Amino acid sequence: MRKETPLLYCRFTMDGRAYSGQLRGGSVDIVEGDPFSGITSQIRLSYPVERIKFLPPFMPKKIWCVGRNYVGHVKELDHDIPEEPLIFLKATSAVTGAHDFIRIPKWAGPIHYEGELAVVIGKGGKNIPEEEVYDHVLGYTIMNDVTARALQNKDGQWTRAKSFDTFAPLGPAILVTKELPQETRVVTRVNGRVVQDGAIEQMIFPIPRIISHISRFATLEEGDVISTGTPQGVGEIVPGDLVEVEIEPIGKLRNICGE
Repeated sequence: MRKETPLLYCRFTMDGRAYSGQLRGGSVDIVEGDPFSGITSQIRLSYPVERIKFLPPFMPKKIWCVGRNYVGHVKELDHDIPEEPLIFLKATSAVTGAHDFIRIPKWAGPIHYEGELAVVIGKGGKNIPEEEVYDHVLGYTIMNDVTARALQNKDGQWTRAKSFDTFAPLGPAILVTKELPQETRVVTRVNGRVVQDGAIEQMIFPIPRIISHISRFATLEEGDVISTGTPQGVGEIVPGDLVEVEIEPIGKLRNICGE
C-alpha cells in the first residue's frame, strides 16, 4: 500500500488575488479550505512557484518561543543551560511572509537571524501529558526569530527585541504531519553561506516536553505557533543580506533585509 504524501499547505498571491495552495515540487495547486477546517476541494489549476508570491501560511493566534534550547546556542551566548523550557511570547504583528523584506531599524543596534522549526497547534488543550502531545499537533513550519540583540540584553525581557514589525518571517508552508524524524535539520544561510546547521534531536527540551510545559500554565489554542529554539551560529544581518532558513521537507523561508 502506497504511503500518502503529507499535505504541504501554503497561501499565496497571483495577479493580485490571494489563494490557498498545495505545494508539489516546483508548482503549487490551488485548493479550497485550510488544514484547520479541512481542504474541501482541489482546483486543477497550478502555477510554477517562481510566478507566485508567498503569504504567511496563516496568522497565528499566539507565537510562543523557546529560548536557549540548543546547547551550542547557549554556549555562544555565554549563558547557563536552563533547568526548564525558557518561554516567551513574540507579537503576532511581527509576522511576515517568505520573500518579504525584513526591515532593519538603524537605531536598534545589531539585528540577528535565528532559524527555527515551528510547531503549529491544531487542537487546543490544557495540562497536556507528554504522551498525548502529538494529538494536538497540526504540523510544522519555519520561523526566523529575528532579534535586536542589544535591546534584548538591555531590557532584561525580550518583548521589544523580538517584536519589531517583520521580525517573524513565517512559512513558506505548513507540513501537515504529526511528528518529524529526529534527524530533521534546521539550516540557515546568509548570502548563500551556511551559518546554522542543527538537528532537532539536539534540542535540550524536545517538542513533547515544550508543549506539555506551556500547557501547564496557559491554554494552548488551535492556531498557536511554538517556535522551538535556534541552533548555534546566530549572527548579524544588515540591509542587502539574503537570509534563507531551510528545513526539509517543509521548504525554504527566504527573506531579503531592507531598511
